[in-house]
Amino acid sequence: MRQMHLVGFLQAQNCTNLASSWRHPESRTDFLSADYYQEIGRVLEAGKFDLGFFDDRLSMPDRYGSDHHHTIEHGIRCVKLDPVVVLTMMAAATRRLGLGSTASTTYFEPFHVARAFQTLDLMSEGRSAWNIVTSLNDGEAANMGHAEMMAHDARYDRADEFVEVVLGHWDSWEDDALIVDKSTGRFGDGDKVHRLDYRGRFLHSRGPFTVPRSPQGRPVMIQAGSSGRGKRFSARWAELVFVAYHDIASGQREYAEFKAMIAAAGRDPDHVKVATLCYPICAATKAEAEDRAALIETLPLEIDALSLLSEALNFDFATKGMDEPFSDAEMAGIQGLQAIRDRVVKNTGKKNPTVRDFITGSGRGRPRMDMVGGPKEVADKLEQWFTEGACDGFVISATHVPGSYSEFVQHVVPELQRRGIYRKDYSGPTLRDHLGLPRSTLGDWKPRLAAE
Repeated sequence: MRQMHLVGFLQAQNCTNLASSWRHPESRTDFLSADYYQEIGRVLEAGKFDLGFFDDRLSMPDRYGSDHHHTIEHGIRCVKLDPVVVLTMMAAATRRLGLGSTASTTYFEPFHVARAFQTLDLMSEGRSAWNIVTSLNDGEAANMGHAEMMAHDARYDRADEFVEVVLGHWDSWEDDALIVDKSTGRFGDGDKVHRLDYRGRFLHSRGPFTVPRSPQGRPVMIQAGSSGRGKRFSARWAELVFVAYHDIASGQREYAEFKAMIAAAGRDPDHVKVATLCYPICAATKAEAEDRAALIETLPLEIDALSLLSEALNFDFATKGMDEPFSDAEMAGIQGLQAIRDRVVKNTGKKNPTVRDFITGSGRGRPRMDMVGGPKEVADKLEQWFTEGACDGFVISATHVPGSYSEFVQHVVPELQRRGIYRKDYSGPTLRDHLGLPRSTLGDWKPRLAAE
């Protein structure tokens, strides 16, 4: 029977992706400690999650009012640790849980990304994954020494080359290149380590690469592009895709369309898993879960939404009155997460929404309250999405830490296992095993180039 995939959506910061989560009375506040993240890892592994995944941005959300004061005062994602370093601490406390992190193709160098994630893959014995992002706002550009953000499609054009370089380096070492024979003094076979010598429009990289192959061959590739260009990028490269479908009917349609795009790119759609974002609020009973949801609804502030919208859309919402419509030029000029803009237009029915419309129509800074209940109620909804062809699994977001994950593992996971749609144990040691993906072989990505 087809099995559901589960991903823990993590942040190496003072809150989850929900900025108000740190205000929850049960949230741990020692987010600067290794034990904080290791405990999350242990909980997710107990629940047999495929992986814990760290989202990341290279700036705090200081676009609103062009100032960081409000970000610090209200704890709006203002602490951001290096997620790859944090993952090494989680790796030490777990044995099977996959370990994924974001790294930007816009501001990092491909050799560095290739080395960091392949090293993590070796240190975790084949459990790492790289989330490919192109970065989205001027704050990140300023922190990384650039005057402004690259145009949307140009970022993806550069990202295509970036991925080719990373994959090329990961293919540099053949599986049996190492010999390490002290008696003969021969360390490796020089004919089985290859130099890349890549020269593209945006990037050059020579090699040879310095990290050998890992138990799963190379890290798993994650992507979450939601624009037309982003979806084409995902269809070409990704092995695990994060989406945010908003209802089953549209999810079914978009899921089918995306799987068709994967096939058109010359790839096997079964080897690309699609996981949609959700905020399950669960407890032993529906009544208890509803009480939890009532508390959680009191935590977000209006400033959370304004700050996070400014960050995600790369537009300073402080420059407009709450009930002032966006002009056609302003709507067209949004270069951040355009899917948020499009969702607001759809949800409000307004071609030129106001700031207030953006807050209500996007839901930014607030959890969706569409999955609240006891084990049966939450499992029913997850099963419906999964069995009716709207996704391959779920990215589980947390309203507080570690309680959201602990409650889900305690109450919902056993119910999913009882129904036979979720694993009772890991099928193998690597992340590719968890996802049902074959071990990577040298050059297995190259037909994708021909498909273009």
